[in-house]
Amino acid sequence: MDREKTQLLIILLSIVFFTLLIVLFVLFFYFQKKKTQFLIDKMESEIHFQSELIKTRVEIKDQTLTEISKELHDNIGQIISVAIMQLNMYSQKEESISKIELDELKSIMAKSLDEIRILSRIINKDNLINTNFIESIQNDFKRIEKLKNITCDLEINCDFPKINVEHELILYRIFQESIHNSLKHSSSKKIEMSIDCKDNFLTIMLKDFGIGFDSSQSHKGLGLNNIKFRAKLIGAKLALNSNEKGTEIFLKYNLNKQDENKEKSNNN
Repeated sequence: MDREKTQLLIILLSIVFFTLLIVLFVLFFYFQKKKTQFLIDKMESEIHFQSELIKTRVEIKDQTLTEISKELHDNIGQIISVAIMQLNMYSQKEESISKIELDELKSIMAKSLDEIRILSRIINKDNLINTNFIESIQNDFKRIEKLKNITCDLEINCDFPKINVEHELILYRIFQESIHNSLKHSSSKKIEMSIDCKDNFLTIMLKDFGIGFDSSQSHKGLGLNNIKFRAKLIGAKLALNSNEKGTEIFLKYNLNKQDENKEKSNNN
């Protein structure tokens, strides 16, 4: 009888042992699968971010070249055309050219040279690749005031923090596209921008005073979904309000996000 009990106990213990072993194997493969999926998702997320970053750089350069081409044709081209017309008039005159006429021609040529210098600075800056967010926005506003005759006010209420360079590039693209939308669609004669830093958050507001739109409707030409997607990509919250008095864009960026990115980079 004792022998049978011993055999039964051994069988039960064997069953328990093999059951635990199977459970351990199942748990091991389950967590291994989860870990593998996590690494795959992380890699896909990083690839997606880098892909969006490359796309952002290309868009910035494309928009810069488009603006330069436009200004060369619409602005500088017209100034030089006027200068050529005056030269033609002077060449057909029988009497000698007066000093006043030469001064007028000199003034026109000097203006065209100033415009070319502005465009040259835009090209040399490489549109944020070699500059920071504040400097790039300031350069854009100077160019807009000079070439578009639009008042641009930039209010900086704190020391702009040093943030992740890639995030800074995407931030700039968000506001470059927003400013471009305002210039193209709002007919506003004034653009305001304010920057605040508080409680580890960077808050940026962009406002125009032109023709608004219904933000609940789809506006493919404005690229609003793209702007919101890029804000989400860097962990920022973006809100947009628009009405007949103008359009406001608010962006709130968590400065701690860049620390998370640095830790991920170090772990990789």
